Amino acid sequence: MVFHLLGFWRTHSDYQQFVVNKLSAIAKRSPGSLLEYQTEISKLYILDLDPLKSVISQLYSPIGRPAEYQPEIFRACILMQQLGIAPDNWADKLKNNLVLRTICGFDDHLPGIASYYDFINRIVRFKEPPRRKKKKRKPSKKLGKGKKLPPKHPGIVQKLVDKIIDGRRFNQRPELVLQKIFAEVCVKKSIDLGLIPQTVSISGDGTCIPTGASHFGVKTCECAKSGNYRCDCPRRFSDPNATWGWDSHKELWFYGYTGYFISTHNKAEKLDLPLYLRLVEASRHDSISAVVALAEFRDLYPNLTVDTFISDSASDNYATYKLLDHWGISAVIALNSTNKGNFQYPEHLSLNEYGVPICSGGNEMVYWGFCRKDRCRLKWRCPKAAGKTCDSCVNCSPSPYGRVIYTKPDWDLRLFTTIPRGSERWKLKMNERTAAERVNNRILNHYGVEASKTRGKGRISFLTAIAGFNVHLDAWLAKLSATGNFDFFSLFDISLSA
Repeated sequence: MVFHLLGFWRTHSDYQQFVVNKLSAIAKRSPGSLLEYQTEISKLYILDLDPLKSVISQLYSPIGRPAEYQPEIFRACILMQQLGIAPDNWADKLKNNLVLRTICGFDDHLPGIASYYDFINRIVRFKEPPRRKKKKRKPSKKLGKGKKLPPKHPGIVQKLVDKIIDGRRFNQRPELVLQKIFAEVCVKKSIDLGLIPQTVSISGDGTCIPTGASHFGVKTCECAKSGNYRCDCPRRFSDPNATWGWDSHKELWFYGYTGYFISTHNKAEKLDLPLYLRLVEASRHDSISAVVALAEFRDLYPNLTVDTFISDSASDNYATYKLLDHWGISAVIALNSTNKGNFQYPEHLSLNEYGVPICSGGNEMVYWGFCRKDRCRLKWRCPKAAGKTCDSCVNCSPSPYGRVIYTKPDWDLRLFTTIPRGSERWKLKMNERTAAERVNNRILNHYGVEASKTRGKGRISFLTAIAGFNVHLDAWLAKLSATGNFDFFSLFDISLSA
């Protein structure tokens, strides 16, 4: 076994004891200084970073000077975002605040801001293109509200799906270690607390994340001295991975990345939690990101069973339905208005646009269950015989049970989904998709990823993951407090009247 030089690593139980001893002494003199940071103290106190060591240990060399304060730096990153403090001001804030130093786990020595960036760069290592390149002008043509950039390469989703089904995996991605940290340290704890069930419905959605870098770049040539102020010479860019993308909601072009997140909704706890986070090119279509994300998600969480994938119309393509069917996952995907009428079912059936058979009286037939075990088909009954109002119904069958029609998903995976389109269950599942939008809002706005002006794909990815941690920590704290497993005031012996 190779020993990797991570230096001294305080275990979670030792960290908790360290915090209790230090803050209890402070509480006797100034309880208000603890109450000011009650949420921050509570969140870091319940965050167990013991699993972090096994995930990141392989990133460090077995020789040389040991790396110090790695768990402390990680806690400090979470705290920094929770308080909304910029990295440039963080060192002074810690230096002058004993409470914040303590809950991070620092003693007297404080690492410089360079140690934070070294920690981030070690976890997320992107191969950046040359910083000197030609400026790519902002596109002038607007696409309109609700319109998205089409895939650059038609048929690319089908090619990716074929490779995934054949066993292709994406295990060399730079974000893998960061995603493992999020899965092992964060999401696993939520599963243990019962906030995420073993069988889960997931929602996928893309969101725009502007970079803090300028798209103009910095001129490095001497053309301006000769009067040529509009030369096409290569420029130096501080975020060379960033590209132009179209924000269909705000109806404008943005410079940065697209974040594709997978989330889940806990109806009982009224919680929306992120499960998977990744940044891709701003110009990449969500249909491409979705199939890649699903493959990576299943590898990250082999013990989770996905029963339903919920998405907007960006994933409304036959390749995605084929992949979901291959994995036995129900598809709840909105139909793309530009793709209506593109069906593959037998022509003699009379169906509406959602795949519901129409009875002889012109009304929608009633869904009567999915026969998975015998013939893998959906059963539909005469609306009048099933107890629905059908004034125009004629004698469609001599049986009191009424006319019965079966549709099969293998006729058209897109139209005949295992959860019938338009059914009550389908509507309830589709309503869960708003969980993805709420998670996007919390990460980008509540925890300030969008307003941070961070530059660099690696640092924005790390900042996004830290926001995901904070979302989960909020849920843990609420759960533990509600069940009586955590009490801030008794922990530090603080009176409610303090």
